[in-house]
Amino acid sequence: ISTIRQIQYPEQTREFDSRLTKTGRRSLSHSISHSSTDSNSSGGSDAENPEDEVSPRDMQQINSKGNMDFCIKNIKLADFGRREIELAEDEMTALMALRKAAQGEKPLAAAKIVGCTHVTAQTAVLFETLKVLGAQCRWAACNIYSTQDEVAAALAEQDFPVFAWKGESEDDFWWCIDRCVNVEGWEPNMILDDGGDMTHWIYKKYPHLFKKVKGIVEESITGIHRLHQLSKAGKLCVPAINVNDSVTKQKFDNLYCCRESILDSLKKTTDIMFGGKQVAICGYGEVGKGCSAALKAMGSVVYVTEIDPICALQACMDGFRLAKLGDVVRHVDMVITCTGNKNVVVREHMDLMKNGCVVCNMGRSNTEIDVNSLQTPELVWQHVRAQVDHIIWPDGKRIVLLAEGRVLNLSSSTVPIYVLSITATTQALALIELFNAPEGRYKQDVYLLPKKLDEYVASLHLQTFDAHLTELTDEQAKYMGLSKYGPFKPSYYR
Repeated sequence: ISTIRQIQYPEQTREFDSRLTKTGRRSLSHSISHSSTDSNSSGGSDAENPEDEVSPRDMQQINSKGNMDFCIKNIKLADFGRREIELAEDEMTALMALRKAAQGEKPLAAAKIVGCTHVTAQTAVLFETLKVLGAQCRWAACNIYSTQDEVAAALAEQDFPVFAWKGESEDDFWWCIDRCVNVEGWEPNMILDDGGDMTHWIYKKYPHLFKKVKGIVEESITGIHRLHQLSKAGKLCVPAINVNDSVTKQKFDNLYCCRESILDSLKKTTDIMFGGKQVAICGYGEVGKGCSAALKAMGSVVYVTEIDPICALQACMDGFRLAKLGDVVRHVDMVITCTGNKNVVVREHMDLMKNGCVVCNMGRSNTEIDVNSLQTPELVWQHVRAQVDHIIWPDGKRIVLLAEGRVLNLSSSTVPIYVLSITATTQALALIELFNAPEGRYKQDVYLLPKKLDEYVASLHLQTFDAHLTELTDEQAKYMGLSKYGPFKPSYYR
C-alpha cells in the first residue's frame, strides 16, 4: 500500500520532554474525586462515598479469577461496566465487523500493545477487539477525568491489565503509565497513544524498550507535534502513524463530534442559555468549526480567532467575525479554546474578562488555558460542583472555569458513540498496518494512514445507514485513472 509522509508542522516552542499533564488546583474545601456514576455527567455534586477517600493505589483488589494485575476504583462495579460496554458494541458496528472479519487470521498475534487513551465504554470495545485479534495489551488513561470507573472494573474482571480511575492526581497519572510499562517479563512492541504521554514516558524512563517497538499510533494533534519534534531532531527511532489527520478522524471525530458534544457539555456544567450569548472560539480547525456551527445555530454571536489565514478566511466565509482575543475578551460571555496549542488564554486575558465569563477548552491539550497563572494568593477558588470552579478576583469578579482547563466534552459529558467507533476502527487498522508491514516499508518517521484504509473505515460505517455506493464502470475507471475499488482520492486529500 502506498503511503505519503505527513507534512511537517511548524516548529513548536514547547519541548517534548516538558510535563504534558498538570493537575489544576483543587477546591479549597473538596477533592475533585467522583463516584463512577458521575463518569459521564457533572450535573451533581461531588461524591461523598467514603471509599473515594482511599486511593486505589492503597487498595488490594482481586477479580473473580484471582488476578490482581490492575489498579482501578472498585472491581465490584464490573457488572455495571459490562452492560455499558455491550451497549457501546451495539452502536460500534464497524469495529464489531472488523472483529468478526479478522479474528480468524489473528493479524495482531504476538503484538504487545501498551496504550494510553481514554478509558470509556467505547474505547473498551477497541481494547477487547485488539485482544480478539491476538494482541496482549496493558492500558492507562490519558485524561484524569474521563475514565468510567465501572468500565475499568469490567475490563479488570476480564483479566485486562488496566490502570486508571476517575480523579487521578498527577502523581497517580504517571504511576499508572509506569505500571503499564515497567513489568517483569513483558515488553511492548506497539504503542497506542493519545497525547504523547506514553511515548514520552518510555523515551524518558525506558528508552531501551524502543529496540522492540515496531511502531507508534497517535491520535491527537498534541502527540503528533511531539512526534514531529522528535523526527526533526533525529530522535524518532520507530515509525509512527498519525491517525489524527486521517480524513475520517478529522471530519467525524473532530468536527461532527464536537458540534454535538459542546452544547451538551456546557449545559451539563453551567445550565447556560446560548441564545444571544457572545462567544469567542480560539481556533477554526475541525474542532473549532464544529463548536462554532453548534453555537451559531443556537443563536450565539460567535467571534473566531485564528493564526492561519486559510482557516481565517473559512471562518469569514462561514459568517463568523474574525478578531483578536484581546479585542473582544472584555465583553464576551464565553471563551472556548480549540487549538491544541499552549497559553492561548493567559492571565492577562482573564483579568479583562467580565463577571461570569465561562472559560473552557475543547482542544486536546490541557495547556491551552494558563490555569497555573490562576493559582495565586489574591485569587480565591470556589468549587461549585464536578468540573466547575469559580475563580474570584479581589474586587468580587468571578470567572467560571470548566474541567480545570482539560478537554471539556471528555471530562464533563458524553461523546457520540458513532464517531468514536470511527476513530477506534482507524486506530485498530493503523496498528494492524504497522505491525504487519514488511521490513523497510516504513522508515523512522511520521506517516498518514494509507488512503485505502481510510476509505475502508468509511465503508464499514456506511453499513449503519441504508446507503448504497455507486460503482464505477470499467470505462469510467479507465477515464479517471482509478481502480474500481479505490482509493478514490490522492494521499494528500484532506
